[in-house]
Amino acid sequence: MPLYMDYHQFPSITIEEVKQAHMADKKTQDKYGVIYHQFWVNEKEGTIFCLIEGPNPEACVQVHREAHGDVACNIIEVEPGILDLILGNSNNINHGLVYQNSGEVDTGFRYIMIVDAVVKTNQKHIQDISLFEFTNFPKRKALSIVENFGGREIKNDFDDVLIFVFSDDLMALHCAINIQNTICNQEQDYSDFEVRIGINEGQPVTHKEGFFEEAIDYAKHLSLLAGPNGIVLSKSFQKLINGNSEFKENSNVKVINQRQELFVQQFLKYAEENIAKQDLNIQNISQTIGVSKPQLYRKITGLTGRSPNTFIRDIKMKKAMGLLKNNDLNVSQVALEVGYSNPSYFTKCFQEKYGISPSKVI
Repeated sequence: MPLYMDYHQFPSITIEEVKQAHMADKKTQDKYGVIYHQFWVNEKEGTIFCLIEGPNPEACVQVHREAHGDVACNIIEVEPGILDLILGNSNNINHGLVYQNSGEVDTGFRYIMIVDAVVKTNQKHIQDISLFEFTNFPKRKALSIVENFGGREIKNDFDDVLIFVFSDDLMALHCAINIQNTICNQEQDYSDFEVRIGINEGQPVTHKEGFFEEAIDYAKHLSLLAGPNGIVLSKSFQKLINGNSEFKENSNVKVINQRQELFVQQFLKYAEENIAKQDLNIQNISQTIGVSKPQLYRKITGLTGRSPNTFIRDIKMKKAMGLLKNNDLNVSQVALEVGYSNPSYFTKCFQEKYGISPSKVI
């Protein structure tokens, strides 16, 4: 039978209350051909995630409804492989409640790291795209470092960033700094590397579809905000940064606060939804999200070190690179997909960004 995970949100909840509800589910489940396996609780956030095996989502929901009436906010199907990869295959379970190896209650929250290498080739007549792609030294080294810090790679077939998951925030941050120092200090014969890293704490299921999908998407947004060789962290890292002088003194490590987080989400949501429009500019964005042009300029420049127009162009070029590597569209089609009606001007912008013609990426 398929595996499902559901998500509950309560203003306040205790572990004992969730255990009682789980026992009620177990008493009811046979009636609907469902098996309630285990659950994760985050008392601080008021979240519960249940792992269920059943014939369909409706049967799983009906067990909750009949057993105690607490119906989930959302339920999604999950693949066993990705479930074990991100959450870990823990055998430390007591009456359905999942514990970490340390003995602490497992909240189900994990830390998602995005490593995005902007590679600019110095070979003007490069013919072999394999020399350009982020597949050789940087990737091998990043994978080795992540493994040393207890991280795991999440396979990514959608774009060219590396995605990793960690159970511990301190290990994730130490790993990011190690990657930053190791890759950026490496001398290269043919390329310049700019590594941008974003790390976000996220939960497995939200109101949206996808397993950890929202956490991964936001970590990608954070990596977009990072300057060359920079690390941008979600607001959950603020306490960790404040408590460690080593991190506070690292000028390449930034934490965004709640207000900045909201602004980033609004800005990038509009930019990504309108990326194909030629008139995507700060005037339209400022009007849509309710921020004046001077404010928008200050906010984007302060967060990214780039002007809004440069930042928008970086978003477009990043999208274009992913589309080109998928080999489904030609250069002119990709140009239109990211808001350039003139393929020659698109080629010029792409070459300025990456040092290579888009025609050689296909």
